[in-house]
Amino acid sequence: MRTLRDISELRATLRDARQKDQRIALVPTMGNLHAGHLALVATARQHADVVVSSLFVNPMQFGPGEDLDAYPRTFDDDQHHLTEAGCDLLFAPTVSALYPNGLEAQTRVHVPVVGEGLCGGSRPGHFDGVSTVVSMLFNLVQPDIACFGEKDYQQLAVIRKLVADLHMPIEIIGVPIVRADDGLALSSRNGYLSAQERATAPTLYKTLCELRDALAQGESIEKVLQRGKAALYDAGFTPDYLELRDATLGPVTDTTRHAVLLAAAKLGPARLIDNLSVQLPSAARR
Repeated sequence: MRTLRDISELRATLRDARQKDQRIALVPTMGNLHAGHLALVATARQHADVVVSSLFVNPMQFGPGEDLDAYPRTFDDDQHHLTEAGCDLLFAPTVSALYPNGLEAQTRVHVPVVGEGLCGGSRPGHFDGVSTVVSMLFNLVQPDIACFGEKDYQQLAVIRKLVADLHMPIEIIGVPIVRADDGLALSSRNGYLSAQERATAPTLYKTLCELRDALAQGESIEKVLQRGKAALYDAGFTPDYLELRDATLGPVTDTTRHAVLLAAAKLGPARLIDNLSVQLPSAARR
């Protein structure tokens, strides 16, 4: 695996790949890699001749008081993991390389509708930061495909809309959530948890599973969500949101059958997110 930091070198390297008619895949990351990230690389490897992973802790997607400074930087380990996973190129630019004029003067990309509410409501400007840096990476790499995890369900929806609206010739592949043996969705921020908090954390997934089953049995959506929030509070979480949306993140209607249950909750210093698909019965009640 080659590690590149310079934009011109990245473009030159990928120009050679395109001239050989090689298919290029991109896996954007912020580093501190775990098995979930490596599943993205493995999926990319199945679909492309050249796999590019980016490693960039993007300051634009962090709000005031969020964990930009504390976000784990594990570059040497990340290089090793990516090499073992079969990545061909690691692009690890500096902040000044991507934002040479600073964040305030930077052109931003805003994706409406799907980026509103949920994490977009709790973290104003977050998805503008995501869509801006992803647009930049798409422009620099010009991949044929790009892989994103389904754990960040709203982010995946934002990226799909971005690509569709701007007519980018990129296939977006969503990769299923990778979980620990106890059900906790893998996340770089799980490392913030104490031993006691880590033991509690799988309750989020367990609660979502219970709510999914209740909704599939036709229980009232409103009552199920209220029960779920209470269960999370009782377990020691501070819920940010717990919502049921249709698969496109629109509101659930009487005709919705395929829905998604989405949650974000604070546990100690960590903000955990998770989601589950829900098959609603024809008699689903509000």
